[in-house]
Amino acid sequence: MRSVVKGLDIAAVVVAAGMIVSEVAAQNRLLSTRGHTATQLGGSYNDEGRYEGGYWIDIHYGRPILRARQGIFGEGEQYGRRIYAGAPLWRVGADQTTTFTTEADLLIGGQRLNAGEYTMFADLADPTAWRLIFTTWGVKQTFTEDNPNALWGAYGYDDSKDVLRTTMSVETVDWSLDQLQVGFLDMTQQGGTFYVNWDNQLATVPIELAN
Repeated sequence: MRSVVKGLDIAAVVVAAGMIVSEVAAQNRLLSTRGHTATQLGGSYNDEGRYEGGYWIDIHYGRPILRARQGIFGEGEQYGRRIYAGAPLWRVGADQTTTFTTEADLLIGGQRLNAGEYTMFADLADPTAWRLIFTTWGVKQTFTEDNPNALWGAYGYDDSKDVLRTTMSVETVDWSLDQLQVGFLDMTQQGGTFYVNWDNQLATVPIELAN
């Protein structure tokens, strides 16, 4: 009988420990999940159904959620300031700086971006024409990391490492997207449209392989 009771006591301790670990994990969970968007350009499917010759584009970013907030971008002179959160630009995401990696030279809004890994930001000064910015700033793994060549989000950004600036067309749509999404629309072998969509703002820019 004592062994049974002892076994039950051990089981209770294990369950309680598991509940504590789960609670701590929930408390430490990031408010914005990490996102990864990818596509391939330049390739095609062969007669055997295998895709060949494509070049990868990968975007890693934090995906903030509205959580019932309305008009997150604001209006007039305050447009974009709320999501800048004190930084000079928007990180096009949350938490860590957004990265954009391409295996091929691209034309984005007619501007050339050579193959490589970049960090990506947006200047929202014009509510109808965002400035999409690619830089060689590195990415801090934590806010307190001491690295003068890297950023956390857009804090500390300046234009000394800019490699491309191009314009995104922006429209107010009839829906409100709860969680930020970036991706690609109407893609062909050679290109299509890159988009950023959050709340009721949809920004787009042409993207294609460079010759």
